[in-house]
Amino acid sequence: MIPRLLLIVLFSVVTGVASAANIDTFTAKMEKQEGLFDFYWDSAQGRLYLEVGQFDRELLLLTGLAQGLGSNPVGLDRNQVGDTRLITFERVGNKVLMHQVNTRYRAQTENAAERRAVEEAFASSILWGFEVKAEGAGSVLVDFTPFLLSDQHGIAQRLEDTKQGSYAIDKSKSAIYLPRTKAFPKNSEFEAQLTFSGSKPGEHVKEVVPTPKLITLRQHISLVALPEDGYQPRRFHSRSGYFPLTYRDYAAPIDMPMDQRLIYRHRLQKKPDSDEVVEPIVYYVDSGVPEPVRSALIEGASWWNQAFEAAGFKDAFQVKLLPEDVDPLDVRYNVINWVHRSTRGWSYGYSISDPRTGEILKGNVTLGSLRVRQDFLIAQGLLQPYGEQDADTEDLKAMALARIRQLSAHEVGHTLGLAHNFIASTENRASVMDYPAPLVTLTDGKASIQTAYTTGIGAWDEIAIRYGYGITEDGSRYLASIIEEAEHRGLRFISDPDSRAINNAHSESHLWDNGARPLEEFERMVAMRRHALENFSAAANRPDVPRSSLDETLVPVYYGHRYQVEAVGKLIGGLDYDYQYNNADANSFRMVSVEKQQQAIDALVTTLEPEFLTLPEDVLNLLPPKSYGYARTRESAPAYTGVAFDGVALAEAAAGHTFSILLDPARAARLQQQHARRGDGPSFGAMLSRLTEHAISSARYENLEAAIHQRVNHVYIHQLMLLASNKKAPSSARGQASLELAKIQHAIGRMKLFGGDPQGYNAHYFYEAQRIAQFMAGNLEVSPADIKSMPPGSPI
Repeated sequence: MIPRLLLIVLFSVVTGVASAANIDTFTAKMEKQEGLFDFYWDSAQGRLYLEVGQFDRELLLLTGLAQGLGSNPVGLDRNQVGDTRLITFERVGNKVLMHQVNTRYRAQTENAAERRAVEEAFASSILWGFEVKAEGAGSVLVDFTPFLLSDQHGIAQRLEDTKQGSYAIDKSKSAIYLPRTKAFPKNSEFEAQLTFSGSKPGEHVKEVVPTPKLITLRQHISLVALPEDGYQPRRFHSRSGYFPLTYRDYAAPIDMPMDQRLIYRHRLQKKPDSDEVVEPIVYYVDSGVPEPVRSALIEGASWWNQAFEAAGFKDAFQVKLLPEDVDPLDVRYNVINWVHRSTRGWSYGYSISDPRTGEILKGNVTLGSLRVRQDFLIAQGLLQPYGEQDADTEDLKAMALARIRQLSAHEVGHTLGLAHNFIASTENRASVMDYPAPLVTLTDGKASIQTAYTTGIGAWDEIAIRYGYGITEDGSRYLASIIEEAEHRGLRFISDPDSRAINNAHSESHLWDNGARPLEEFERMVAMRRHALENFSAAANRPDVPRSSLDETLVPVYYGHRYQVEAVGKLIGGLDYDYQYNNADANSFRMVSVEKQQQAIDALVTTLEPEFLTLPEDVLNLLPPKSYGYARTRESAPAYTGVAFDGVALAEAAAGHTFSILLDPARAARLQQQHARRGDGPSFGAMLSRLTEHAISSARYENLEAAIHQRVNHVYIHQLMLLASNKKAPSSARGQASLELAKIQHAIGRMKLFGGDPQGYNAHYFYEAQRIAQFMAGNLEVSPADIKSMPPGSPI
């Protein structure tokens, strides 16, 4: 018989619970920090222990990056905010589980059994399991180190997704980063220096990492208490201008929608009988921003106070400089971060929010430091400021800083809950939530940038803040009145899904454009481009840089029409519509008129003419091969010509952009159906016939224009092949593209290709006929990458 005492001992060993040490004893020689979660640092072993009590209490788990990679295409930036997850800690025997709650499916009812039925119907996620190391009164101690040294931000996956190699954490080269590991009453902050080891690093990694097979970044993790009660969620409306928080409520009455939508917004409350607020919304600007950019960021972000004043608040929105002792990733601070990358790229406005209600707890803006230089570069090419010894660049700097003010306001707007409004440019630049193109004008034969960008928030921004933050006793009626007022004032809202892609149907909502009339703005932009190219000279660059750097200054001038081409293209097969609800009186949408669609086709065809695409000879003579110590970059013009500048490849990329709009499958389908419904107007077939006629006509062009005409033909034929082989395109569009290829092949077959040919047309058409034959026989695969592309335009 086994003695009773031995049984107790064996049971304790097996369960691993009763044998756990006392917390005070276990941590006697460790450094303690007290806060939302007390934790202990074991300096001898380099381990961090977390004290967990109040099991089943909901809180937020946040991830972020304190130190980034420095590559815009990869997108792992300094002070980047990652996922926000609602979690609980649950104790099971000698384990503590970190359990992520599923907030997408709910039962908003007092009936506990009904809530449990939904909880048990959908999976949740156990994020981590911890072994209990010690116990105290109502709490346990777990080793938090393995969790902190794991890839919670998804760094390795991001590197793989961007084709930068296969990486995994090297534990021998990773450790807790103590300077930014801190405890506060409502949040506990942890940081770790993670080293990822990998093979076959991609080009973007090679560009920024000193030893590309070893990438060291700092990951930040926060445990955050949920906000106090008292926040009032606000209903989403498709025309409110806000991002939606969507979840499904299984307790909704049968005659009511299950899918519920709330907006994201900060908590803002007034003091009793006063316009003053209980606690203002304060944003802090990164102290690492240099002047004069720092002042521009503060000024631009501060514009939002105008909107809050219009909504009835006094000093509700404030912008200050971040104190030196504040961690930018601390959830208690809304921060505008200054992010350096090896190349220019996007800026972002993120929010950390309560996933139950949409309450924004922290606004986090990351502004790319190279953006200000892109606007300066555009101004260089247009104004040619270096023609005199003492060049005056004050106007150029003023334009770049004006854009930075607008960008600061734009990204902060996202962190207030606001989505893009890409139709605002049609309403006298009514919102900073649009993407603005610099409004450059010709005055007395000279380019002027005095009105390039607006100042202050717009009329749409004020009305959107009133919807999201205005306080009233009559909640639903108040919100409806805001939507009605916006409609009455002609303030429209159209966002990303209807605007961003070149094949979108909306005829009025575009990126990087100006004005309410795309065709008129196109003509103005073409005139500006022509003026800039005819006057382009060495005065576009500083005298102390290599002449070959004019390449990169020329690029945004030559391709300056690219976004207005997209705006005009959306008129073809286009629709004009709003996000209407079912009680609307108006028609659901309007097709663009026949006349305007034909004008749009005519306009885009002009961008394919050799006269439009050919650079002046004196400009070509300005552009030598790259100087020693300098090389082509992603900002340089495309080329087939080795070290020499390639004016024909430059045109190829521009033509490819226009053809990608004209021959887009979705646009082709809309154009065909609209023609069938109306019985008149431009048809897709007629448009292709016009393009084909231009492709097989060679009589007008000589010399460089002939070479560019031939290259445009090549791009056209290639785009026809792409459409004809696109299995996602409608058969009618594929059939029309195939017919045009056959027509071109037949026309070439009737040509006499073996006579005199000083312009090279015979070889060109012979080669294209061979390609068409191979394609039709199924022996030629084509890809969009086969055509040279323009250097990145976005973000301007």
